[in-house]
Amino acid sequence: MITQKVALKEVRFYSPIGFYEEEQMLGNEFFINLDVVFPFENSDAEDLKNTINYEELYQILVDVMRPKRKLLESALEDIIDLVLKKYTFAEHVNVSIRKVNPPFGGDIANSEVSLFYNRS
Repeated sequence: MITQKVALKEVRFYSPIGFYEEEQMLGNEFFINLDVVFPFENSDAEDLKNTINYEELYQILVDVMRPKRKLLESALEDIIDLVLKKYTFAEHVNVSIRKVNPPFGGDIANSEVSLFYNRS
């Protein structure tokens, strides 16, 4: 069986996500990587209905990253849930969010949280 992957890489957001109230007020810079793997249907490789529209994936990210929240894990879970709801044929979904310069006193550090869904 042939599988296909549609991915969005290093999608940048400035969002009100963070554990501390100041982070939710000021916002933080985030980069998201999203991979969706599914069976390849070669019946008509030029028909968008036979693949995943990455514009729709981007809109899922926009909708999830807009509201205030404390933890990246909740955003990651919402992204996976929405992808699986829209694309029921997805076999694997990997998503990570990298936070630029988190407020823990380090000098220009990044933190990253990831979740992985595997249909098995």
